[in-house]
Parts: sequence; C-alpha cells; structure tokens
Amino acid sequence: MINVGQAIVLGIVEGLTEFLPVSSTGHLKIAEGLMGIPVDDDAVVGFTAVIQAGAIAAVLVYFFADIVRIVKAWGRGIAKPSERYHHDYKFGWWVIFATLPVVAVGVAADDLIHGPLASLWVVAGSLLGGSVVMWLADRYGKHKRGEDDTSLTDAMLIGSSQILAMLFPGFSRSGATMSTGLLLGLDRVAATRLSFFMGIPALTGAGIYELPSALGSGADPLPLVVGAAVSFIVAYASIAWLLRFVSRHSFTSFVIYRVVIGLLLFGLLGAGELDA
Repeated sequence: MINVGQAIVLGIVEGLTEFLPVSSTGHLKIAEGLMGIPVDDDAVVGFTAVIQAGAIAAVLVYFFADIVRIVKAWGRGIAKPSERYHHDYKFGWWVIFATLPVVAVGVAADDLIHGPLASLWVVAGSLLGGSVVMWLADRYGKHKRGEDDTSLTDAMLIGSSQILAMLFPGFSRSGATMSTGLLLGLDRVAATRLSFFMGIPALTGAGIYELPSALGSGADPLPLVVGAAVSFIVAYASIAWLLRFVSRHSFTSFVIYRVVIGLLLFGLLGAGELDA
C-alpha cells in the first residue's frame, strides 16, 4: 500500500508537524491525498499512527532528563508519603489522570474518528477553526505563569483538549494543548513544554493501538521502520527549534500558515483536485 519513498515523505511530514501547532494529522492526510493514498483506509490510518512512534521517541530522548526526574519523584512518592509534596510527584499523576478522558473518547468514538471525521473537508474546517482559537489564546492569554505554577485543573484541561484534535483532524493536538495552556495564563514556553509531556502517553497509546491494523493488513514492515526513523530525526530537530522560537515569538506565524493551508485545501477539494 505504502512504499519506502512514500514512507520517507510521510515521515518528514510527521516529524515536522507533530509538535508544531499546525496539525500533523491534517498534513499527513493532505500528503496522502496528493500521493493518491486513501486517507480512510485502515492500513493507512495504522501506518500514520505507527510512524508517530518516531516522533514520540524524539520527545522521549529530548526530554529524557525531565522524564527521569518526574518518574523518580513519582516513584519516591508512591513509596514514601513524606515525598508526596513534590511538584514532580503530583505532575506524574496529573499526566496519567489527564490521559484518561482522551482514552475514553478515543475508544467510544473510534468508528467516527476512522470514518466520517477522517474526511479532508473536516481537516480544512478544523484548520481554520483551530486557527481562531489559537489566535485568541495567544492574543488574550496573560502569559504570566510558568511550568512550576500549574495545578491538576490545568493538567486536566490541557490533556483533555487533545480530544478536539482526535475528533477534528486539522485542529492540531499541539495547537489545542498550547492554546488551552495560554488561555489558562501560562507563558508560551510553559504551554509548549506541557503540550509535549501531555502528548507522550496519548500518542504512544495510539501507536500501540493501531500497530495491529498496520501489520495485520499485510503492509510491508520496511516502510513502517523507515517512516518512523525519518520521523524521529526530523521531530527531534523540530522540538529544539520550536522551544527556541516560542521563547522569542508569538504564535501569529502559525495562525497565518494554518489559515493559508486551510483555504488552499478547501480550494483543492472544491476544484476536485483532491479526493476528500
């Protein structure tokens, strides 16, 4: 279904867009559509989820020291009640709790997610709708709170906002979580880092869940491995770039880009150049 050349292209697209607030799912579907790959095929959906493993590996490597610190604090808190005051211990639980709504909705709405909501029309509309939310969040967010000044409520709202991207591909998981963080008063770097941490369990779970579909369809494992490897390399570079970018700039450029891509996609679909 997907050859090595196509896997390389999709790996680059995945790596570039997974953590940028521009919708990796939307861009992957657009790329698949341009290459004549059926976007709603179970094997293709599975392939897309599996190459996300490369991007997840990139964020795990990039934030390895932070993740180890949080896991150690969580483990100490489990073993010793006196250690449960630590923010890292609490944050470990918050990530777990914030993932539960995403899992519940993902299981309940699986047929919709892999069916009608996989349409490129939905992607185009979600790109534009998510752009409005992101612009408002960046424009009116107070940008005063740092990563250590967060609560369970913040984590639950940011984590649960990933549901928007799950139901409306094109909205962007990163865009939804970052926008929610900004609306809660977090600064841009804190909102971006929390977006990374909240995405780890959700994206890892999606990759594991879709793996049987990708392999059980008779798909060649080589394109999967190549796509994931390319995704890892490109995603690692994207993470480093994004954290530097948001420390100095607003999200306006991402908003403009999303609007342009959304309108272009509407135009291509309306002209019959792309199959929805």
